[in-house]
Amino acid sequence: MIKKLILSTLLLCGLANAAPSSTLDAVLERGVLRVGFDAGYQPFEMTNKQGQYIGFDVDLAKMVAKEMGVKVEFVNTAWDGIIPALLTDKFDVIMGGMTVTPQRNLRVNFADPYIVVGQTIVVRKDKAGEIKSFTDLNDPKYKIAVKLGTTGEQAVKRLIPKATLLQFETQDDAKLEVINGKVDAFVYDLPYNAIFATQNKGAVVHLDKPFTFEPLAWAIRKGDQDTLNWFNNYLRQIKGDGSYDRLYKKWFESTAWLDQLK
Repeated sequence: MIKKLILSTLLLCGLANAAPSSTLDAVLERGVLRVGFDAGYQPFEMTNKQGQYIGFDVDLAKMVAKEMGVKVEFVNTAWDGIIPALLTDKFDVIMGGMTVTPQRNLRVNFADPYIVVGQTIVVRKDKAGEIKSFTDLNDPKYKIAVKLGTTGEQAVKRLIPKATLLQFETQDDAKLEVINGKVDAFVYDLPYNAIFATQNKGAVVHLDKPFTFEPLAWAIRKGDQDTLNWFNNYLRQIKGDGSYDRLYKKWFESTAWLDQLK
């Protein structure tokens, strides 16, 4: 009996030692970093004319994979199911412009924020005279389009509760409602709205002062301190050596990449 117990203990210890102890170990063993995002969030993750993924998060993910010495695999996932997909090991990390919120933090661990944005409003041009800030929209007569499952949706529910809220599966569907004059405003993250307004100057006006504070961060499964430590140290490194700044200028201070889109 004692011999069997010892053998069982040794077997369990051997299996524990053989199995990767963290996401980081699993990635290194596999030779591939699997990155989840929802393509279409300009300028973070998009699809170019050749069907390839491009964007700020895409370039960051490639840099991370290169530093790890592995390949990168992108897994395009619907936003409302992206956390469940992470938790069921469809990919290793969410690098897709995810805002850190207390509710999400109950389900995942976040690395240190890599950029801070906020919600802004794009309004129909004919409404620009009467809508000057988010408080002006707090009336049932105004229709606001949002993307389902985003912090934009949460912000409208929390801060503009009297407005008529219309939810859409994608940000493209939501913003088209403004362009087509079917809703009065679109609430989404500042970088995306700035580009949206630039591309549609004759139809919309961007109220570009953020009315929320939203740090964006990479998300991993809970309890994985090794991976979290590596990501945080890597972020500190690239923010200190200029790599991050060069990438930021490419995607946020230039619009040359717009020519690559469909």
